[in-house]
Amino acid sequence: MDFFEIFQQEWAFRALLASSMVGLMCGVLGCFIVLRNMSMIGDALSHAILPGVVFAFMIVGYSALGFFVGAVLAGLFAAVAITWIQRNVKTKNDAAIGIIFTAMFSIGVMGISKISKNDGVHLDLKDFLFGNSLGVSDQDLILTGVITVYVLLSIVIFYRYLFVTTFQPVIAETMGISVRVIHYFLMLLLSFAVVASLQTVGVILVVAMLITPASTALLLTARLPYVLTLSGLIGLFSAILGLFFSIIYDTTPGPAMAITATAFYFLAALFSPSKGLIFRWLQKRKLRLRIQTEDILKEAYRLQQRGKLTKENLDKRVGFSTRILQSHLQQLRKRGFFAKGTLELTEKGKEEAKRMVRAHRLWESYLVTQMGLTEEQIHEDAEKYEHLLTEEILDEVDAELGFPKTDPHGSPIPTKRGYPANPLLNLEVMHSAKIASDQLNEHITAQMWQLGILPDTTFEIKEKSSREVKILQGEKSIRLPRDLAGKINIEATEN
Repeated sequence: MDFFEIFQQEWAFRALLASSMVGLMCGVLGCFIVLRNMSMIGDALSHAILPGVVFAFMIVGYSALGFFVGAVLAGLFAAVAITWIQRNVKTKNDAAIGIIFTAMFSIGVMGISKISKNDGVHLDLKDFLFGNSLGVSDQDLILTGVITVYVLLSIVIFYRYLFVTTFQPVIAETMGISVRVIHYFLMLLLSFAVVASLQTVGVILVVAMLITPASTALLLTARLPYVLTLSGLIGLFSAILGLFFSIIYDTTPGPAMAITATAFYFLAALFSPSKGLIFRWLQKRKLRLRIQTEDILKEAYRLQQRGKLTKENLDKRVGFSTRILQSHLQQLRKRGFFAKGTLELTEKGKEEAKRMVRAHRLWESYLVTQMGLTEEQIHEDAEKYEHLLTEEILDEVDAELGFPKTDPHGSPIPTKRGYPANPLLNLEVMHSAKIASDQLNEHITAQMWQLGILPDTTFEIKEKSSREVKILQGEKSIRLPRDLAGKINIEATEN
């Protein structure tokens, strides 16, 4: 019997319809439960409604509407009791939840156990705990449909209020939105959802349908509208597939739905493009390979400066296996950092190596000057963070340190790629210097000419700000962008 043949039967179609509505509703509502860190409260309410079901049965007998009213009242009572204890008694929040839900759940279990001993009473605790979606009646189906429509419409209509009270409760209060009222309204919707889920997954497994699809969606996207949509779809498909598997393998539908939702979660945890374990492993691997190649370039540059660049010396410096080193060298040659067939760094390779050496030595200088570390303590930290510092951060560190020429060990700090050895920006305020006749390129010379800055003329720094530098050239005051000031080459500065 295939999928479609099974659900052509009336009992299976009823179960499918009820399970689909519950999966969709719980998936959407569960997003706000998870985002508000209310998962434990959801668990508490699902257990706490049991006394309401018992008292409703004692008053009106076996009635879906009676169960609904009793369960909702019990759920609201539990929500108020938990909130009251959290706010008025010196008890931990999670402890308050545990106290209330275990007490009410115990009352419900005791009540069902006592009632079930009476003749002619068919009130099975197992059906309330784990659901019985294959025994859905017309009354159950209508009630579930009404609750599903009400819950989903409430989320759509009050989306703005739910959004702001979830992420910015303080701003919500200043806007005149009562965070407490929205909290209790969400508890009401949660009680409705739990009641609607009684027949399909039961009070215990409804928590899985509330939390797991929402947690899965949050692994896949960060935008709330997308999270709500994905969570609803995941809940829907979890219910449908779980029901199908339960029929095929002759097992309980509720647990099968929970297991299916959990399977979706682990798939997302593995393959999510932003938060998945495989993605994170690939990112870490990519970072590790980048660090290794940058270390090879840096050490090759240092050895080449000393005239000791050989494969044996490079192997000792980087500490990789010969196979890994050879693989990286092949890739670096393809990228143009090493000359083909040799260990000689190309100009491109030297520039990249200088960038790494600059990052290392600037960070060492920062750790000594600003953090107060000794020269013996800084090398390991610099080796670690030199690969993570962006050009913008390095520029800020350079400026904070006053554009040092050497590191704490006395080694020269290379200039930034594309910048002159002695940029105008490094000159201190009230000091004078001479504009060099040779600049990096014609584009910079053209910009200088437009501002009236002429080669072989002296000037004085008058002001520096985060955006521009003001210089005095003869009687003429000139303001130039800070970025341009860092690219203009000057000659021997003097006080």
